[in-house]
Parts: sequence; structure tokens; C-alpha cells
Amino acid sequence: MRFSPPLLTGRLLRRYKRFFAEVELEDGQVVTAHTPNTGSMKGCSDPGSPVRLSISQNPARKLPFTLEMVGAGGGWVGVNTSLANTLAQEAIETGGIPPLAGYGSLRREVPYGHRSRVDFLLESPDRKPCFVEVKNVTLARDGTALFPDAPTERGQKHLQELAAQVLAGDRAVMLFVVQREDADRFSPADDIDPRYGELLRKVQDDGVELLAWGARVSPEEIILHRPLKIQL
Repeated sequence: MRFSPPLLTGRLLRRYKRFFAEVELEDGQVVTAHTPNTGSMKGCSDPGSPVRLSISQNPARKLPFTLEMVGAGGGWVGVNTSLANTLAQEAIETGGIPPLAGYGSLRREVPYGHRSRVDFLLESPDRKPCFVEVKNVTLARDGTALFPDAPTERGQKHLQELAAQVLAGDRAVMLFVVQREDADRFSPADDIDPRYGELLRKVQDDGVELLAWGARVSPEEIILHRPLKIQL
């Protein structure tokens, strides 16, 4: 996914009230940017960090700036959680994620389970339906990408919904989109949400497939390009 127009350069002053970031632009102007990330952004919200912002062309938006990436771990980290599904869809439709290739159609936000919507439903006449949930990953330690970065009851529910689909005879996949380049493996963040890690191991035993895909992240584009080893 390429950014157009080009991203703006700035310095993070603070992240506050979860969805807001105060940023100083290169020209010294201080702006408030929308922060589309419900997690803690642990390790990616230190004051003084370099950041990149997009700017909306929609005059009706109250906050025209959006925080897209933060400099951390020696590179850029994509913190816009809403981009994870776009990156995943691009990779699936171009065959960039071989385990999810070969389906005839991809539908987004399809109702399933108990008042849930699955991120993607992949379908073909000759294959089982494949239910795919996507999670954005921004936290990493010592080369290991970790999820979640804050306790997540919603994430736990999604794992249980996927396991139920396997029980019903369908295929189910949990896809972790790692928007940083300094990790070559993925693990659950047991110290942050031990229940999530416990459920992740259980649903894998129940037949839910786990995939983690790393992104190449630059101010020009973000693209999923390599699988990461899953370590449970």
C-alpha cells in the first residue's frame, strides 16, 4: 500500500486519551492527529519519537491529520490499526500469503458467531469456507513480535469464535499483521494478557491455523512480504 499524498514528518510530543497525538511538524507547527489504535502502543509512543502523518483531503474531518507510523526499534512501525485489513487483503488477493491463496472470492465484515463480524470470508465452490481474523501487531522485544499490547477481551472472543467455526466444519485462520521489520518470530504477550496466550494455544490445538506475516515499512509504502515463525 503506497501513501499518496506523501506522509508528513514530525516529532511526537504526547499521545493522550488513546485516540489523540500531539505532534510537532518540521516547520514547528504543533498539530493534533487522530491515532487509530485501541492498544497501548507500548514501545511506540515515547515522546520525542519521529513520526509520519497522513493528511485527509476531506474538509469535513475535524482532525485532518492521522498518525501512521512511529520510529522505534531502529525502523518504522505502522501504528494505524485500520490499515492491517487493507494490507492483508492486498497480500491475499495477489497471492502474497500462500496459505490463503486460491480462493475465488473474498468478502469483508461478514456476520458470524455471536454478534461478531469476521474480517475476511474466503470462499470457493470446491473448498471449505475460510474465516480469517486479522490483528495488527506493533509491539516487539528482542526480535519477537508480541500480541496483544494491552488486555483484550474482544481478541479473546474472536479466538473462541474461530474455534467454533472449526468445530462446525469450516476452516479458520488467525492472521497477525506485524507492521515492523525488526522481528522474525511471533509469540503471544503472556505477561500482558495471559488469558489470550492460553486461548491462542488452545484454539490452535482445536484446529485454528495461526499465521504471522511481517511487513516492509517505509514512509513511502507498507507491504506484507514474509512469514514469521510462530513460537507458542
